[in-house]
Amino acid sequence: MGVVVRSALWGAALGTLVMGALATAVDLAVPSQKPSSLLVSVAAILILAVTVGGVPGAVIGTGVGVVRRSVHRPRHPVPAYPPVPQRPYDMWSELVERCAESTRRVANAVQTVPKSPAKEWLQRISEQLTKELDDVRGIAQLGRALGAVDRQHPVYRRLLKAAHDFHQFENEVGRVALQMFDHPDLDEARTHLEVLEKQLPQLSA
Repeated sequence: MGVVVRSALWGAALGTLVMGALATAVDLAVPSQKPSSLLVSVAAILILAVTVGGVPGAVIGTGVGVVRRSVHRPRHPVPAYPPVPQRPYDMWSELVERCAESTRRVANAVQTVPKSPAKEWLQRISEQLTKELDDVRGIAQLGRALGAVDRQHPVYRRLLKAAHDFHQFENEVGRVALQMFDHPDLDEARTHLEVLEKQLPQLSA
């Protein structure tokens, strides 16, 4: 049996008992002008006790039971999630990602150029830049292996220059790609592509 039901029954019983006792005391204390039989008196006291004492007692007991149930309800512990490990700041990854972003933007820019032999040449240049990105990662790995944290370290300065060269090359590719929209022929774009190819970052050279 639930807490609420038990409280309601106890409230009804207590209310009936109290009101029955009170009604009996009043009935005995106040003499009646018309004496009635004992059975009628008991029935009247029971009806009065149930309606005036039992029903309100049940209502009050129900409220008490609801409160008790909420207080004693077992609280489910909040699951503790392990904290997300925070990666330490890596100055090498920052520069590698800058070069990788430039490489991705160059490849996306090449895809917008109209299909032509000049575009195929430009795609080969973009692929060479992707190979240079492997050298960028190698330089960063060297810096980590040396435990270098000084931004004046020669390895860091080399990688910083590479990030600058990649960004400059990205701008040049955008300029040449824009010119190829107006002059897609290989003969007209040859000079621009030759100059662009010479401007590739040559990290492994």
